[in-house]
Amino acid sequence: MDDQSRPGVRAKKNARDRLIRLAQSHSDWVIGFEDETWWSRLARPRAHAWTNGGEPLRLVEQFVDKNDPDPKALACYGLLVRLGQQDGSGREEVWLRFVQGRPVSDLTVGFLEWSCARLHRLGKKALLLVWDNAGWHTGHKVGAWIGQHNLTVKRDGKGVRIINCLLPKKSPWLNPIEAHWVHGKRQVVEADSLLSALQLTDRVYDYFGFEHEHYLSIPEKAA
Repeated sequence: MDDQSRPGVRAKKNARDRLIRLAQSHSDWVIGFEDETWWSRLARPRAHAWTNGGEPLRLVEQFVDKNDPDPKALACYGLLVRLGQQDGSGREEVWLRFVQGRPVSDLTVGFLEWSCARLHRLGKKALLLVWDNAGWHTGHKVGAWIGQHNLTVKRDGKGVRIINCLLPKKSPWLNPIEAHWVHGKRQVVEADSLLSALQLTDRVYDYFGFEHEHYLSIPEKAA
């Protein structure tokens, strides 16, 4: 945070903490921590990985053949939602959508639409959204979509409105989904063979206990 003053960081952290308290006081509101990550098919020899016996797991560096049809890494959107805070259960879930290509504004809108639809089915009325300052979060297209979405929810009297909270720059420790990414990557790594894209996504879904979803893609009209 070399380019940011401490008071600025504290103010944004306080805004995040206020949203957390608000979610705890409204049964039909939910706090959601959003982030994107890349899942690599290649083991990284210097990375840590978990083993059952407690012995270090030696990872073998792998290479992708030029004729391999799968990408070297897969981008994935994630939303860590905290459910049941009002009754003290404090249940957390990580909702996942792998995407074709890399994170962009159109895919971000698609992920938010999908997340709000899931929350609506759970009887929620507000998503208190905490995320970082990535360009595909702060761009005009996403901001305009959130504004129009909230107006539609208010007009129709149904749906899930979004209350947006940006984290300070270069402060990943303020987003708890980051720890889930770290632990997940240690669990799904393959020590001495190359995973296919399908094998990798299967392992990620299994680790998080989340149902398989088709890849999120940009609608043709927006492409």
